[in-house]
Amino acid sequence: MGSQEVLGHAARLASSGLLLQVLFRLITFVLNAFILRFLSKEIVGVVNVRLTLLYSTTLFLAREAFRRACLSGGTQRDWSQTLNLLWLTVPLGVFWSLFLGWIWLQLLEVPDPNVVPHYATGVVLFGLSAVVELLGEPFWVLAQAHMFVKLKVIAESLSVILKSVLTAFLVLWLPHWGLYIFSLAQLFYTTVLVLCYVIYFTKLLGSPESTKLQTLPVSRITDLLPNITRNGAFINWKEAKLTWSFFKQSFLKQILTEGERYVMTFLNVLNFGDQGVYDIVNNLGSLVARLIFQPIEESFYIFFAKVLERGKDATLQKQEDVAVAAAVLESLLKLALLAGLTITVFGFAYSQLALDIYGGTMLSSGSGPVLLRSYCLYVLLLAINGVTECFTFAAMSKEEVDRGQENHGGAVDLGVPAEHKPATRTCPPRLHGILSHRQAQPLGVCTCHKSLYRCSSTCCGVSSQ
Repeated sequence: MGSQEVLGHAARLASSGLLLQVLFRLITFVLNAFILRFLSKEIVGVVNVRLTLLYSTTLFLAREAFRRACLSGGTQRDWSQTLNLLWLTVPLGVFWSLFLGWIWLQLLEVPDPNVVPHYATGVVLFGLSAVVELLGEPFWVLAQAHMFVKLKVIAESLSVILKSVLTAFLVLWLPHWGLYIFSLAQLFYTTVLVLCYVIYFTKLLGSPESTKLQTLPVSRITDLLPNITRNGAFINWKEAKLTWSFFKQSFLKQILTEGERYVMTFLNVLNFGDQGVYDIVNNLGSLVARLIFQPIEESFYIFFAKVLERGKDATLQKQEDVAVAAAVLESLLKLALLAGLTITVFGFAYSQLALDIYGGTMLSSGSGPVLLRSYCLYVLLLAINGVTECFTFAAMSKEEVDRGQENHGGAVDLGVPAEHKPATRTCPPRLHGILSHRQAQPLGVCTCHKSLYRCSSTCCGVSSQ
């Protein structure tokens, strides 16, 4: 597959991902406004901060490194070994869900059952949901590697819509169920998502058209299951070592990404009601970032990983591919800067009005407007950070990934004190301190980019632009 063809697939993947994120966020936006009128902000805080953190942490630790390593392989690979490696995410997910679930139940503060009922059941079902989603990981990676754009759009859209319908129905008719509502909806979402991928590949590989494609590395659905390869090796150890390097990197990235939630969860700087308010402002503030920048980062990471050869000098690579990668990187940086500046300018002016329309005086009269304005500045930094990160992680060698991990640690040193120091003050300074960490995060990542940019710019010929 040539670089221009890969670019076309990546562009379609980014645009479909953008539309998908618009659908997700609009549904979530309306659903949260609906829920606030039927349930307490304490339940919203527990679900959107405590339980969602359990779910996202389990998934991130179990699969993020595997995704990056397995999507960055070249055309010459043994897919049986890659699929075997991906199946290791399931036992890892079981381990992390059990370990983190024990922490959530035994070591963290348990909400008042009269205010937030069925907390233990919620922890169990959210952990189970993460494990169920990991069962579809080999199918997801295979679909992404072969640019099955429509599959991802249909699967995730259907899952989110059905989850939202179920949540709204239970909130409206059975509000006394408490966390049962969100736990069952989350488990339903992951089950539908995995079934969409399994059913699609089952039908595709069982149809006569599949023999004409000759692009898939598997011919039967059973080929996607773990098995011993012809040369006797269960996994590709080069991919396994790269996965370990990405795991160390992703572990720090998870702390940086979800740092404020970890602080709220483990240090008890906010009560559950304040956590609910913060999460609402957080969702509004990061709305545009997730709508625009996340699909672009995910899609063009695949593009750079396919066009560039990891760790290989630019002079030894195909010059046409290098030129295309350089042009794409430049265009993405311009787009990110333009979008980030636009959001910052208008966000500062209309933060209070937006919060008043969405949540009334509960959000607009307190520290909400200040938080939302801070988020606008954070989005500007995040815009540049996301594009440069997806490029560098796709082009870096294993050794450079390991070196980059050391620089990522600086962001933790910058950000965590900003969150923890104001813990003895009132709620608004605490929330503002938490957000200061998020603004420090891209600065720490920029340190990594500074040390790596010579290699990456040479690889893409950017210095000659």
